[in-house]
Amino acid sequence: MAVETKTAPVLRCQHLGIQFGGLKAVDDFNLEIGESELVGLIGPNGAGKTTTLRTITGLEKAASGSIVFDGHDLTKITPSKIITLKLAYVPEGRHIFPQMTVAENLEMGTYADKAGMAGTMEDVYARFPRLSERRRQLAGTLSGGEQQMLAVGRALMAKPKMILMDEPSMGLSPLLVQEIFDIIQEVNRAGITVLLVEQNAKMALSISNRAYVLETGTISIEGSAAELMDDPRVKKAYLGQ
Repeated sequence: MAVETKTAPVLRCQHLGIQFGGLKAVDDFNLEIGESELVGLIGPNGAGKTTTLRTITGLEKAASGSIVFDGHDLTKITPSKIITLKLAYVPEGRHIFPQMTVAENLEMGTYADKAGMAGTMEDVYARFPRLSERRRQLAGTLSGGEQQMLAVGRALMAKPKMILMDEPSMGLSPLLVQEIFDIIQEVNRAGITVLLVEQNAKMALSISNRAYVLETGTISIEGSAAELMDDPRVKKAYLGQ
């Protein structure tokens, strides 16, 4: 049974299908996220989670269905146009620019809207003091945790209404994982809607309002995060219980 959002959906995927070489990567994918929600998308490697995020942002082409963000069907517009709609993406692996400084990386986040850039950058520095300390440092010399902070900070530079985050804890120590998840919660509390794709299901469910489980390209379970935490199937497959 589908779980309805408590607020009007800012993002809605309906009957979304994604194919590669004639093979279905994602099939009949349905998801709704209300404004200011933090929603988790969990599942095994190869289930189609990253593919789904890349399709939402226009980097992959949908074979069928619709993706509506803030009233716009994203399947009908280009990735460069999608950026202007205040939908930000923190990709798996961070994809910062290693030979550019921290400040230059952050400036890249204002590609679609440079208005008020200096003030926005100071807001990001206030949220991430370590980035402020290293603003003139080459991004490639930062630690893994600092690079992840930079990737999130770059997304925030776009003054987004919603952020898609793909595996933000990947490759980080447990202590840094907790710090990154604290930051995600802070971002959400500031009113930014978040769709979180995360291999660490326990951490994802601990901070999400609701969650979906994607398996072999299809949503198999959905509900509140608390319900999924108590679901025997989720416990066995993803929580090690």
